[in-house]
Amino acid sequence: MFLDRVKIWVHAGDGGDGAATFRQEAHVPRGGPDGGDGGRGGSVYLRVDAGQTTLRDFTHRHHYKATSGGRGTRARRHGSAGDDLVLDVPPGTAVYDDATGELLADLVAVGQVALVGRGGRGGLGNTHFKSSTHQAPKHAQKGEPGEERWLRLELRLIADVGLVGLPNAGKSTLLAAVTAATPKIADYPFTTLEPNLGVMDLGDEDERRPTIADVPGLIEGASSGAGLGHAFLRHVERTRILVHVVDGSSRDPEWDHEVIRSELEAHDPALLQKPIVVAFNKVDLPPAREAWPAFRRAREAEGLDVLAMSATDGEGLAAFRARIGAILPSAEELAGPPEPSGVVIHRIEAMEEGFSIDRDADGAFRVRGRRIERAAAQTNFDVEESAERFQRDLARLGIDTELRRAGIVAGDTVRIGSTELEWEAQPWERV
Repeated sequence: MFLDRVKIWVHAGDGGDGAATFRQEAHVPRGGPDGGDGGRGGSVYLRVDAGQTTLRDFTHRHHYKATSGGRGTRARRHGSAGDDLVLDVPPGTAVYDDATGELLADLVAVGQVALVGRGGRGGLGNTHFKSSTHQAPKHAQKGEPGEERWLRLELRLIADVGLVGLPNAGKSTLLAAVTAATPKIADYPFTTLEPNLGVMDLGDEDERRPTIADVPGLIEGASSGAGLGHAFLRHVERTRILVHVVDGSSRDPEWDHEVIRSELEAHDPALLQKPIVVAFNKVDLPPAREAWPAFRRAREAEGLDVLAMSATDGEGLAAFRARIGAILPSAEELAGPPEPSGVVIHRIEAMEEGFSIDRDADGAFRVRGRRIERAAAQTNFDVEESAERFQRDLARLGIDTELRRAGIVAGDTVRIGSTELEWEAQPWERV
């Protein structure tokens, strides 16, 4: 089964908690703090593997989690770091945040890596909070939660040549004739239900070996969701050359040709800017031989590259190979991907220092801001000293004042990340 679109859930490892411990040695009655730091959580990465051709590995498993960091312990021993999780994907995989639809990475080059879930920071042990006025801090940070999200992976095949056309135009037969591929072939529409790939031999003296993708047949309306072709139109986006296969024996080859061009343009107008070869197929049949002269004149008048052929009996295949060979780039360029080596989107974290206050549907106050959300996640509210420290953070950042200005009263709920607090005159209480 060819799988070109999946959803997966990734969860980076949580950071380990810092320790709040004190030296316990003989003859040292008042030993100072010696709590170690927690280890960082493992991150989740996607890596391009040339050996992968589909997203089939994600068929039966959709949840992936990296390991968490270890807890800090006494004697300033730090927790171990969590192991990173690396998931292999095929070249041509686009990665989207499923919740927002944002493109996170477009992975094309073999070996390219994208970070899709950052591991949480380890919490600091109480040794970091000792000062000249506070010699025995009981406060230590909890580990920061690792990032988690649903991702949508979409595969766009990376092929040098893409075969497009209406169902039963002869694309699979052409692929089988010019490569060693063995696609399922039958004399009825929609025989091809998934893309097929093959490698074409251009001749003994030509070292180039272009890949050819046979894309399932398109129909009128495919760009807006009709028929089988809608799911596979994305696979022609990365090709260097498009070969438009037309069934010369059909009732109206001219209409067939216009339908495919219209659908390609509706999907992405840039597709028509690629080099296009129109292959007028099945000229071994009388209706096609009759229609060929008029069809050729019309295409030449449009400035299109057109040739007649029969994928069944081999007529015109040598000319087809020569035409493709003339258009293809050099062997050195052909060794790289058809597109630039992909992109990984690096976004600056919004609200790192600032914050915003909104109301949830149930009337609770929602405080958003990277810094304060991280502080809330790393605070152990069961420790009075830690809760008081967080309260001072709220005041220092101006959040306390803004909540009062927004009309908060005793008993109201405040949500900061996954933490819920109940507003009291003083102090805060965790819900």
